[in-house]
Amino acid sequence: MSLNAFGIIFSNMHDESVQELTSKRTMASIPYGGRYRLIDFVLSNMYNSGLTKVGVITKSNYQSLMDHLGSGKEWDLSRKREGLFILPPFGSTQSGVYKARLEALVGISEFIHRSTGDYVIMSDCDTICNLNYTIPLEDHIKNKADVTVICKRCPADNLGSREAVAYVANDDDRVNEIIISPKQDEECDVGLNMWIVNRSFLENALAQAQSHSLHSWERDILQQNCEKSRIFKWNFDGYAGRINTMHNYFRTNMDLLDSKVRNELFFRYGHIYTKIRDEIPAKYGNSAKVSNSLVADGCTIEGEVENSVLFRGVSIGSGAKISNSIIMQGTKIDSNVKLNYVIIDKDVFIKNNRILMGFDSYPLYIAKGSIV
Repeated sequence: MSLNAFGIIFSNMHDESVQELTSKRTMASIPYGGRYRLIDFVLSNMYNSGLTKVGVITKSNYQSLMDHLGSGKEWDLSRKREGLFILPPFGSTQSGVYKARLEALVGISEFIHRSTGDYVIMSDCDTICNLNYTIPLEDHIKNKADVTVICKRCPADNLGSREAVAYVANDDDRVNEIIISPKQDEECDVGLNMWIVNRSFLENALAQAQSHSLHSWERDILQQNCEKSRIFKWNFDGYAGRINTMHNYFRTNMDLLDSKVRNELFFRYGHIYTKIRDEIPAKYGNSAKVSNSLVADGCTIEGEVENSVLFRGVSIGSGAKISNSIIMQGTKIDSNVKLNYVIIDKDVFIKNNRILMGFDSYPLYIAKGSIV
């Protein structure tokens, strides 16, 4: 089914929240769950919901993102008409490359104006969930809303109170107050950085932003127009993980070890698609022991692995013990290495007899390409 809507994905928002992971890549291309990138979830949600045109706004460090997305074939967005659009960074000669969401949208105003569809579905890449956008879109149309904010009811610190935006609504879900950075232990309707917007409202907001030098979508548009515009909320009741700290990145990967989370996240409203890579199956040696772990194809395991997530092509030597850790693609771990609560980025080499330990709330991070 084709919707009367098109999608916009912000690939770089919140890069500063996980600077360790985004120093050489953008937020959208952060590896997750053994073989995926963060953008796979929002892009698959849009495709499964019937969107046939999606623009991805980029800013910096997006070479790996372009390599991952390619022509959009895996998401059936490689088309002669519409399809997937990579939108490079654009800024005025006076201000340079955009600094905030509104400036980014102003930079692609021609893309928005030329797109067909009365509604725009906008999303960041920092939230992991499986969502059918047709459900909130139906409510958006029924409510004759200008903006519908997709939220989740939970304590603010569950989704990162530092960047959280809480939406207070009346009985018919019309928003009458917007609170930025609410109290940590306060249960509220926290925005998932996803919005359904009337295209006419968005174009008017961008014209206003240009003429008044506005920058923040939440503060300058939604908060300032809360009373006079029709802003509604729609609550998502499924699993949602926010990647806004290294602890939350670690936690959302570990959540995948729960079969209920996996089934909901990858199958609830359709499959999650990613770039296909042809790899040999994982190989387990005679001394290998693996329990409660996700192991991607191309791995070679001679040691012991428990409660961990291994990406493609990881090598674990004999006598090594890997516990409660995330090991990214192409990493080689030598013999008799002990790892516990460690996040290892791509193409790292851990030499013999090394012992590395972090903690559940503060996992140790090893940067891409390091030799330890």
